[in-house]
Amino acid sequence: MKIYNTLSQKKEEFIPLEEGRVRMYVCGPTVYNYIHIGNARPAILFDTLRRYLEYLGYKVNYVSNFTDVDDKIIKKANEEGVTSTEISERYIKEFRTDMEALNIREATYHPKATEEIDGMIEMIETLIKKGYAYEKNGTVYYKTRSFKEYGKLSKKKIDDLEAGIRIAVSEEKEDSMDFVLWKPKKEGEPYWTSPWSDGRPGWHIECSVMSKKYLGDQIDIHAGGEDLVFPHHENEIAQSEAANGKEFAKYWMHNAFLNIDNKKMSKSDGNFFTVREICDQYDPQVVRFFMLNSHYRSQLNFSKDLVESAKNSLTRILTAVGQLEHLLKDDILTDKDISVSEQQLIIEAELLASKFIASMDDDFNTADAIAAIFELVKLANTNSTGESSKAFVQAIYDRIVKPCDILGIITSKKEELLAEEIEKLIEDRQNARKNKDFAKSDEIRNLLLEKGIVLEDTREGVRWKRS
Repeated sequence: MKIYNTLSQKKEEFIPLEEGRVRMYVCGPTVYNYIHIGNARPAILFDTLRRYLEYLGYKVNYVSNFTDVDDKIIKKANEEGVTSTEISERYIKEFRTDMEALNIREATYHPKATEEIDGMIEMIETLIKKGYAYEKNGTVYYKTRSFKEYGKLSKKKIDDLEAGIRIAVSEEKEDSMDFVLWKPKKEGEPYWTSPWSDGRPGWHIECSVMSKKYLGDQIDIHAGGEDLVFPHHENEIAQSEAANGKEFAKYWMHNAFLNIDNKKMSKSDGNFFTVREICDQYDPQVVRFFMLNSHYRSQLNFSKDLVESAKNSLTRILTAVGQLEHLLKDDILTDKDISVSEQQLIIEAELLASKFIASMDDDFNTADAIAAIFELVKLANTNSTGESSKAFVQAIYDRIVKPCDILGIITSKKEELLAEEIEKLIEDRQNARKNKDFAKSDEIRNLLLEKGIVLEDTREGVRWKRS
């Protein structure tokens, strides 16, 4: 497997630090509101990467944090007259609801910043002792120039970054490029006691500390959106490598931005949407499928037309799987031997399944991987009938469902999706047809359409699907 490493800016063979194990850290949300659709892209992408690594046989320790102390959280808490903890816990719960809807699995660990303060104080003390940080009137700053490799991830030169920056008279830092590790409390803010002041940590230090605690001094993959490359991930490297004396992360993966109707998402432009709002309009599986239809390093445009197209494409896959399940489960097929032509088709299907794997191995190319699934669907639709052998249909079914499972796409309808009321209506329609009461039959069909249920009359009986 090769992945594009932001650090080296080229594709590299993926070789984990420890054979058979992968340590992976993905920056999580700041929990002050519902997550927006842009936040969903890295969550879906790197959940899928985790699934693929597990498919390859790796044991993955997957850590994604919650930033539950932040200016935005404090501001919202003050506006509502509640504590910061109440705000963060509320939106952690909502985040989990959205992730479940998108079929994103729980991380191995979901640490919260507020529960890791002691570790942050300890790392800051280490950085001070090693000469990488200093304290001024209760604030601790990281001495950026002391880390000679600063800028190696973002390819930014510190002198270029400093150009045009002026230190305000009120600022106490020694250099305009120094950043905050610890800051004193302000009135109305939550705070913790430290050797320097009652206060709270800066944002960057939390990921360095949580990664170290749950994954160790060195990790295999650090991932997130491309907006985090600088300064967040650059600062993480500076903190972690200075404190631990080791390379922090071997591979850095960053997904590109998501735009809305070819524009940057912005509340002022009226094109800002939460995951909850989008999932009120579309099945969350459509949203997940849409996100995987483009390469993770390519900018993705979110529009109604494109999501509708993804919905139709996903329906093609699900319909094909549904037809195969119908053939397998309804005693339509016999246990006759696989024919020579079917054996050839299974070989062809295996080649297409290998094409899926090759695409995933090529820098996690989910777009080409999905294209391979569609070729499998075409093969299934063309060659699977009630006359096929059961072994053949099962082989084709397995080769479609497994890749979908790796992508986190749910292919099987759940029994509870068909409510008792709808089951009764389908039964009534069947009886009406037997009695040649076609007016009533059409009336029931139209009623079911209103409820989002499409009926299909086939040789094997009545089938249904969601519209």
